[in-house]
Amino acid sequence: MTSSLRFRLAAGALVAIALALSLVWLVLGHLFEDYVADQYASEMTAIADALGARLTVEDSGLSLASEPSDPRFQIPAGGRYWQISPQGAQQPLRSRSLWDEELTRDALSKDLYCGFHEAEGPDGNAILVSAKTMSIGAGTEQKHFTIYTAFSKSEMETALESYHRPLRLMLVATGALLLFAAFLQGVIGLRPLGRLRNDVARIRAGAGAYMATDGPSEVKPLVSEINLLLAEREKAVERARARASDLAHGLKTPLTVLSHLVEGLPEQKRETALQQIELVRQRADRQLQAARMGVEQMATTSVLGISGKLVGVLAPVTEGRGIDWRVDIDPALTVQADPADVAEAIGNILDNAVRFARRRIELSAQRDGETIKVRVGDDGPGARPDDYASMLERGVSGGDDTANSGLGLAISGDIAAAYGGKLSLGRSALGGLEAVLSLPAAC
Repeated sequence: MTSSLRFRLAAGALVAIALALSLVWLVLGHLFEDYVADQYASEMTAIADALGARLTVEDSGLSLASEPSDPRFQIPAGGRYWQISPQGAQQPLRSRSLWDEELTRDALSKDLYCGFHEAEGPDGNAILVSAKTMSIGAGTEQKHFTIYTAFSKSEMETALESYHRPLRLMLVATGALLLFAAFLQGVIGLRPLGRLRNDVARIRAGAGAYMATDGPSEVKPLVSEINLLLAEREKAVERARARASDLAHGLKTPLTVLSHLVEGLPEQKRETALQQIELVRQRADRQLQAARMGVEQMATTSVLGISGKLVGVLAPVTEGRGIDWRVDIDPALTVQADPADVAEAIGNILDNAVRFARRRIELSAQRDGETIKVRVGDDGPGARPDDYASMLERGVSGGDDTANSGLGLAISGDIAAAYGGKLSLGRSALGGLEAVLSLPAAC
């Protein structure tokens, strides 16, 4: 399964940002909880110390000289609570806010919440309790006691939530901003790759030979390697063309000599030998054509330009037969193929139409998605549908059911296949044969 670089960068940025913001959330949340807990712990310690300083020892036990002035201690379930529990049988001293609730060690939770024990308050809601054991007096008069100070748990939770809510909003906004920055970075960072793609498309379309070397330093080595590859390809193409040309010239002379040598043979043997020599020449021409075509797939060719030249050459030949030419091609249509290959492919099809047309030949071209379809139809005798495949394979002409001396349609089909297209045959609207040549459209 493949994915784009932009998706990978975005996914990586999303994971990194999520992890970073989660860490920030945990750290800041923990720090603030510790800060709030320390503030409440300091307050509870101050209350416990104030209560301890106001205790006195009397015959009946411990007594409190004066209660803290905070009005919340005087209101039932007022939010602040204290209790002094002496050792022994003396009843505990407690604030009015506790009402009839008594705090004991057994009533406190085992687990701590931000450093405090949890217990049930006078109104049934949870309170957070701090217990401190102290003593007063000396010797046999020394009294031990425990001071409980408490506050409402909801008060602390409200304080924490008042901090966490804007922190969440801030982190979400920060995450969105970072994601946008990561997306923007991906777009800007991958822009050189877009330019590379456009340069390659430009070269493939024949609008240039090499890629521009300007750009980021990270991309320049890739551009250099591609340019070296293009240079090597160009040299390889030139060598292939030269070898094909040398082979063509090397075969012509022996075949010509053989043609002259067989003239002295008896007529029947001479005809057989000439047919075999011609067959060798045809097959050699076809293989040489196959080796040469398609090597210039980056060229751009105007369909109307090539077709107009071909019609201009063939029209005078058919003038004496009264053949009417109809050409309907948009000047903007271009194919991604070598002009020589396009000229030969269309020329072979037109040559076949010229041989068998009676009064009219129609030549048109239309764009079909990423393909240009060139149609050549005539009003000749046509061919049987069963013969279409053999005509493309062995060069059988339509109309007379005899093998001709050329391989025009087959070569046109090979040219189309070399560029990723095809040649198909059918019945034209004029009643004869229609050949449809499909070639890739230029960008």
